[in-house]
Amino acid sequence: MRILPLVLMALLLSGCLVRTAANVVTLPVRAVGSGYDAVTTSQSEADEKRGRQARKEDERAGKEARQREKDERKRMKRERRDD
Repeated sequence: MRILPLVLMALLLSGCLVRTAANVVTLPVRAVGSGYDAVTTSQSEADEKRGRQARKEDERAGKEARQREKDERKRMKRERRDD
């Protein structure tokens, strides 16, 4: 009767040991893969970055254009008032 629980525990623990051994073996591969992913840039990431930069430039150009228009309106208003 005591043998059955011991056999069951041995089987359960062996599964844990196999899983742990597999994790230990694959750890260096996963670490290198993560490091490589952190250092390299995929094409989609590069495209996203270019898209963000283009939107920022468009926003900046639009803001400058609005500021120029505002300054021009102020200048015209001042000129009409001075006449």
